[in-house]
Amino acid sequence: MSTRTRYHLAQFNLGTLRFPLGDPRMADFLSLVEPVNALADGTPGFVWRLVEEGEADATGMRPAGEDVIVNFSVWESAEALWDFVYRSGHLETMRRRREWFQRHVDAHLVLWWVPAGHIPSVGEALERLALLRADGPSPRAFTFTSSYTAEEAAGADAGAVSAGTLSAGTGPAAL
Repeated sequence: MSTRTRYHLAQFNLGTLRFPLGDPRMADFLSLVEPVNALADGTPGFVWRLVEEGEADATGMRPAGEDVIVNFSVWESAEALWDFVYRSGHLETMRRRREWFQRHVDAHLVLWWVPAGHIPSVGEALERLALLRADGPSPRAFTFTSSYTAEEAAGADAGAVSAGTLSAGTGPAAL
């Protein structure tokens, strides 16, 4: 079994709203949510994205603050996620993000490897983001510009297990 089939890449990012979602200045963003999500869902390599129960997306969820929305998905590979983010119609949304979201001082995007079939929790994502913010990029929490392979992540977790430093939700099941 190849690494690509044994592990998938989880991505979690935060967007701090410049205006409430009901504000007319957010209308263009809201009009793009459904088509961009549909684009992601149909992109080769897409595995899963977070949706609020009974809703088509996660824009109503506020696990990181009342003015912060989250984007959370799992992909078969870093290349698949990169292609969606930077080589698809999603790029236009990225170019306009400052119209709708505040600039973050701290890291607002985190990537990490999960065993194929594992759907990470929002708590796990927040923990990975906190790890990235506290310690910088590592095999357990990284970004596109400081990426690690699944093998490096597995090695880092094996070392953490032997050193007894893993916390709940970050063990081998969460890789």
